Amino acid sequence: MLNKVATDKAPAAIGPYSQGIIANGFLFASGQIPIDPAVGEVRGENITEQAELVMKNIGEILKEAGTSYENVVKTTCFLADMADFGAFNAVYEKYFTGKPARSCVAVKQLPKDVLCEVEVISVI
Repeated sequence: MLNKVATDKAPAAIGPYSQGIIANGFLFASGQIPIDPAVGEVRGENITEQAELVMKNIGEILKEAGTSYENVVKTTCFLADMADFGAFNAVYEKYFTGKPARSCVAVKQLPKDVLCEVEVISVI
């Protein structure tokens, strides 16, 4: 059985998808970009500010699903520019202290021209 995760404390889905799905004891969270859920707009002028908002949005989805950063087993990180890797990592490591498995790639373009996007898989 699949259970959808939805919270107004993280950005609403901007397409035909859910913020997250719980299946077989795992949360599969959709990629989060730096949208301020209070206003529905992108916030942050640089990678550090945008990554902080992405991590906060992920935290709200994890919380709604009944889990936390410590239970994340896999992340996939997308950067608009690999030159931002170091600054992104500085933010990332503050949240993912359990050091989950991770992929991090640079992509040609992200939704709304943001600088980063992160998706997670977590044990519930």
